[in-house]
Amino acid sequence: MNALLPPIKVFAGTKSRYMGEEICKELGIELGKMNIQHFADGEFEVSFEESIRGCEVYLVQSTFPNCDNLMELLLMIDAAKRASAKSVIAVMPYFGWARQDRKDKPRVSIAAKLVSDLLVAAGVDRVITMDLHADQIQGFFNVPVDHLYGSSVFLPYIESLHLDNLVIATPDVGGAKRANNYAKYLNVPLVLCHKQRAKANVVASMTVIGDVKDKNVILIDDMVDTAGTITKAADLMMENGAKSVRALASHAIMSDPASERVNNCSLEEIIFTNSIPFHKDCPKATILSVAKMFADTIRRVHNNESISSQYLI
Repeated sequence: MNALLPPIKVFAGTKSRYMGEEICKELGIELGKMNIQHFADGEFEVSFEESIRGCEVYLVQSTFPNCDNLMELLLMIDAAKRASAKSVIAVMPYFGWARQDRKDKPRVSIAAKLVSDLLVAAGVDRVITMDLHADQIQGFFNVPVDHLYGSSVFLPYIESLHLDNLVIATPDVGGAKRANNYAKYLNVPLVLCHKQRAKANVVASMTVIGDVKDKNVILIDDMVDTAGTITKAADLMMENGAKSVRALASHAIMSDPASERVNNCSLEEIIFTNSIPFHKDCPKATILSVAKMFADTIRRVHNNESISSQYLI
């Protein structure tokens, strides 16, 4: 690190410690010491166990369920500001609550905007995140947002499979832009799935738009929650004559019964990043680390360098 710049310190929340340790290993530094004291009623208190005065502080924490992870991050930010950190950067491999990014019916909350306001109100100076559910969420913040893409690790993995007659597909029209970027980079056709939902997490019907006969299909999505959509799309691809079907998604939320659905569907493999810790019984799952990508971004942000080389697509 540049000796003329403020010293850098990296800390990690309880459930994202694994990621903090990997990032620090890539940076060649020790993970910062922090204590979280829990009270009997469920309340908790965050304290840093080393001086961070005048430091550039990076707080690694994904805000996957439950809400304690978000609250923990907010308290970490507040504690860092009160401890006279020069700047506080939230490193959020998974930004939760992102599916609620607009009013799509009357009298609903916009949780993504609320969470961004909470982070800024707590005192965050910058956010580094990956594969937001909707790109426009960056505009909810009044501080800089470095939005990284899992494609940096996914594309080399796809190329390593050496699949012939490859087709990129999206399980819903909303992900068409993301899937199209993959298809353009790999110079292969794009296939769409049109789905209709009965209600949240329940797919009523699905139709394939495009030719998948005798093709090796890779479904692209940003997250897998209950796996209803991705598994239904995979089965539909096979029914339409696909040779094989794989899926990749940045965030493995995998709420029950997701693992059971994946294990029992036509998917040959499902590929995730480690933005969320994965402890499910799912032998079809492959986990790719994004720690190096985040470490490189932290290094570049610290040295005031461009991060555009991080983007493959």
